[in-house]
Amino acid sequence: MYRLLSAVTARAATTGGCAWGCGRRAVHQRAGLPPLGPGWVGGLGLGLGLALGVKLAGGLRGASPAPPAAAPDPEAPPQAELLQAQEQPLAPWSPQTLAPPHARHFARAIDSSRDLLHRIKDEVGAPGIVVGVSVDGKEVWSEGLGYADVENRVPCKPETVMRIASISKSLTMVAIAKLWEAGKLDLDIPVQHYVPEFPEKEYEGEKVSVTTRLLISHLSGIRHYEKDMKKVKEEKAYKALKMMKGMMESDQEKESKEKGGKSNEKNDFAKAKIEQDNETKGRNSKPCKKKNDFEQGELYLKEKFENSIESLRLFKNDPLFFKPGSQFLYSTFGYTLLAAIVERASGYKYLDYMQKIFHDLDMLTTVQEENEPVIYNRARFYVYNKKKRLVNTPYVDNSYKWAGGGFLSTVGDLLKFGNAMLYGYQVGLFKNSNENLLPGYLKPETMLMIWTPVPNTEMSWDKEGKYAMAWGVVEKKQTYGSCRKQRHYASHTGGAVGASSVLLVLPEELDAEALNNKVPPRGIVVSIICNMQSVGLNSTALKIALEFDKDRSDVP
Repeated sequence: MYRLLSAVTARAATTGGCAWGCGRRAVHQRAGLPPLGPGWVGGLGLGLGLALGVKLAGGLRGASPAPPAAAPDPEAPPQAELLQAQEQPLAPWSPQTLAPPHARHFARAIDSSRDLLHRIKDEVGAPGIVVGVSVDGKEVWSEGLGYADVENRVPCKPETVMRIASISKSLTMVAIAKLWEAGKLDLDIPVQHYVPEFPEKEYEGEKVSVTTRLLISHLSGIRHYEKDMKKVKEEKAYKALKMMKGMMESDQEKESKEKGGKSNEKNDFAKAKIEQDNETKGRNSKPCKKKNDFEQGELYLKEKFENSIESLRLFKNDPLFFKPGSQFLYSTFGYTLLAAIVERASGYKYLDYMQKIFHDLDMLTTVQEENEPVIYNRARFYVYNKKKRLVNTPYVDNSYKWAGGGFLSTVGDLLKFGNAMLYGYQVGLFKNSNENLLPGYLKPETMLMIWTPVPNTEMSWDKEGKYAMAWGVVEKKQTYGSCRKQRHYASHTGGAVGASSVLLVLPEELDAEALNNKVPPRGIVVSIICNMQSVGLNSTALKIALEFDKDRSDVP
């Protein structure tokens, strides 16, 4: 009997105890705790062996035979029975970003916004999305949902780096504004003064001037990715016709109510004229279906350009699509020309000058996109193919459009940028009540110019607004009492191969009391980046900003 008990005890100590102890050690190490010594496993094995030996001895002393063991449960973890009397193993450790102390005041807004982002992510099938929110200059929430790298199951996190696409235009505007403030750049003289490599232009036989100011607000007439001037003009005319028809019908309804249903002769004549023109053009007079940007070959260029001057050859000899100043035509190539102007006005290479600005703004993770360098936390980019399968996007080289859509960044850096712009916009209002405030990176009058809507422009991501200077701006407006109130905000969206983005700034509506007791920046800044193209994010960012704005009144 003694020999049998000794054998059983030794066997348990070397098998069951070791197996469980080794598993426990692995869990212990995953949790980031100090390693367990060999004595811990051996002692546990010996204890388990003795207990098992006593149990067997009791059975040998005349107890009734035990029933046959039940079949093992495939879902149950190994050694589950033995663990019941012991401490349960720790759950696998996963890193969590600790929320800043003041974030608890926005728990409701965070929960609501997270739910909204999950809905958007699921609706469009985006692999990953990252959001950041700041309130009055302090980051209160940043989080990643989904995957930055689907193949390797790398989750999105606040530090994830993605393409920010056309938000790059707003960054370039800072370079232009600094040069303008320093007196090194005149916004209203022909661009050939700085870049003689760009040829002088004519439109319909008339010599015309392209200026820096017109380039900034997409009024230069320089083309975007669509090269067919006829298609672009047809599209513009069709949109104008629809808008005029909608306005006419609205006016007719209004006058019909006022006059008891009597038709307005002027509107009837205009409507008849439009219908006649449509009949003349034929039943199929709608313009050719316009390709979207992601169907344009130039968006997928793989050629490396050494500098901005070299990039001009892509479009510098193309005719202007419209007379400068007459119509809005969104153009990333216009910002390629602006990069060349920055180089000549500053005396630095464009990228060197931008890196100085990023350093000043503490945007340490914002860089131009290049394939060769190792960029930590860089995401991969995705699209759905014709079979609706998720695939990697093709390789592209964005060196031809760094100024208009070629930078990488994080939500944290974009929040810093948005707050720097908001501070500069507001600091002039606070100066009288607080003389100790530092100056903004850009002067208040400069920011006021940048965020003032420009006539004849459009804001494609919010029809309520206009394009300003490298930002879209919606102005404060309320038409009826106790009805919808339109808030003033500035934003820019971005769309690139395999990426979508938005940066939105919602300034606080300041009153005299706020000026006396607080300091800038005052307002909400939201940044969202996503590794899937063609995802509209502006309305989502605005909803999130308004959610946080609701809660900020409760913050002490």
